[in-house]
Amino acid sequence: MTSTRHDRARADKKPMTVTKTAPETVTETVHLSVGERTAIGKRARSVTPLSGHSGWSAAAGRPDPVAVLQGQDRSRAPDLVPIRHGRMMASPFTFYRGAAAVMAADLKDTPVAGLDVQLCGDAHLLNFGVFASPERLLLFDVNDFDETLSGPFEYDLKRLAASLAIAGRTNGFSEPDARGSAAAAVTAYREAMAEFAGMRTMEIWYARLSERDLIAAGHGIAKAEEAEAKAAKGARAKKARKEAKAARKAEKRVGRTAEKAYGHNSLQALAKLSEVVDGRHQIASQPPVLVPARDLAATYGLSAEDTARTISGQLHAYRATLPDDRRHLLDRFEIMDMARKVVGVGSVGTRDYIVLLQGRDTSDPLFLQIKEATASVYEPYLGKSRYRQHGERVVQGQRMMQAASDIFLGWTRGPDRRHFYWRQLRDMKGTPQVESMRPVALAFYARICGWTLARAHARSGDPVAIDAYLKGSDAFDTSIAEFAVRYADQNERDYAEFTRAIRSGRLQATEGI
Repeated sequence: MTSTRHDRARADKKPMTVTKTAPETVTETVHLSVGERTAIGKRARSVTPLSGHSGWSAAAGRPDPVAVLQGQDRSRAPDLVPIRHGRMMASPFTFYRGAAAVMAADLKDTPVAGLDVQLCGDAHLLNFGVFASPERLLLFDVNDFDETLSGPFEYDLKRLAASLAIAGRTNGFSEPDARGSAAAAVTAYREAMAEFAGMRTMEIWYARLSERDLIAAGHGIAKAEEAEAKAAKGARAKKARKEAKAARKAEKRVGRTAEKAYGHNSLQALAKLSEVVDGRHQIASQPPVLVPARDLAATYGLSAEDTARTISGQLHAYRATLPDDRRHLLDRFEIMDMARKVVGVGSVGTRDYIVLLQGRDTSDPLFLQIKEATASVYEPYLGKSRYRQHGERVVQGQRMMQAASDIFLGWTRGPDRRHFYWRQLRDMKGTPQVESMRPVALAFYARICGWTLARAHARSGDPVAIDAYLKGSDAFDTSIAEFAVRYADQNERDYAEFTRAIRSGRLQATEGI
């Protein structure tokens, strides 16, 4: 017997505690022992066996994936929706990136252990990457939280594993190699969760994956592959040498990704996105990807003065969501310009903006990004967030899951009552070039994503209970890898249906933007 029902703990409620609320609303927290938490995980395994996650197939009456996407399109900027479709049609993998709502509907019917965490909600492999901590260390972590919500830990893991299988196929891998990448992430997750289950509480909270850790891990993989190549005999020797060479290339690529990330900052954005007019920087017009407020004003029937007042009012409301020290820091900057910016794949069509601010002089810029936050794609199945403001939901979920978060995270409600969250546009952000990875490199990347996801889940969920559920064998790894392959097959069918809808005129698409 398996279970698809679970009690949902919110981001501020630890699963290893039982909370009782008395009539006078005084909250009492009863802490469970390690033994009791372990028993919860073991009981979950008897209800939902580890092997129960493998036999996935589309449910009867499954929603039409094109209709699901059209439902999302209705709330998006009409002129940008064709760009979204054009980006999604590039490959089955880009389609998968934009189809989180489709997968959410599929996951609702899958078995779960009833062990909730704060979900990333869209944990595909390109939503991990490097960025700067407030201490200016380069960290690797989850970096997208638009769909974050409390829910079953399996949802994130299945989203990650399926993305790896799909990416492997897109890169032309053999089926064993594509499946192996998915399994590598799950194995790393399971092993990392075992480590976190044995850690003290504060050790989990401070755990992080730094640039130095990444480089050391890449070096270790490369050395291991070279040692195996030297020991290999016969037909295996040629393949082993090839894998060792690929591992060395992957090791170098880690260093290049980190080095490139250091250059992704507000100064680089200033050079790329702005121009100087009458001695002042303003955001350059690059429609439809980048449209300054001065051009948007005519589109929305606003005067330049109205636009300036709106921007100033939004900045003031955003400022109120920051801690005092960050408000003081923000007050040292003044607004120079604002623009609508097209970002990502799945986010295209939502209202997303950038704001250029200036500090002491023209060589002291700060770019902030304002992203629309809509309801998580999981809310129809997991219930609404405890945060009524979706911008706050995203910010609080990000703070819960990341080892360190952007100092300028905040949120506002727009004049049209849409919800937004704010962050720095570029703060040493970098993402590996997955499309050029070979099997050894993708398996390495899968492992660090798996470890990172386990760390994020251990912060909000109960690592002892999850470890007790996963413990004992690699049956869970095999089961989720099987799910990933099956879902990759479904994704290809959905992608084919999506491209047919474009060819038939049911959907409009603009490619190459």
